[in-house]
Amino acid sequence: MIENADVQQLLSHWWFAYDNAIYDEWPSMFADDAHFVCRTDTGKTDYEEFVNADVSGKDAVLAWQTQHRQGSPSPLRHGGENIHISAQRDSEADFRSYIRVSQIVNGSPSQLSTAIVEGTVRDENGALRISELTVILDTADSTVLGEGKAYSK
Repeated sequence: MIENADVQQLLSHWWFAYDNAIYDEWPSMFADDAHFVCRTDTGKTDYEEFVNADVSGKDAVLAWQTQHRQGSPSPLRHGGENIHISAQRDSEADFRSYIRVSQIVNGSPSQLSTAIVEGTVRDENGALRISELTVILDTADSTVLGEGKAYSK
């Protein structure tokens, strides 16, 4: 059974290594058949092309992540929050979380984005690896919940 603390450790390691462009640590965190999806919740921003991804296979995921990171601000910080397991199967666990993304603007931290992150991790011979990672960036204006759309996958 995969423990929540192990999922938190893996995701924290991923976001830190991603933010700091520690490229040599990235491959060990992904399964060979990894699948990565990224998009905005509205599909209507002027940066859709930069954030849109739907890539499969570790090499393709790492190539997209590398190109995206090289085109992103630095320093950049992804803070994973509320990481929890939403389902368990044999050697896999599904998780959900939030991220808050910040950068430095005019010498001060500035929030760049928030997102819902969902995915699957798999135990492969004692090593936990990301096999599915989906990031949906928040771009829609907030509304009163009773008047808007509730969370849906």
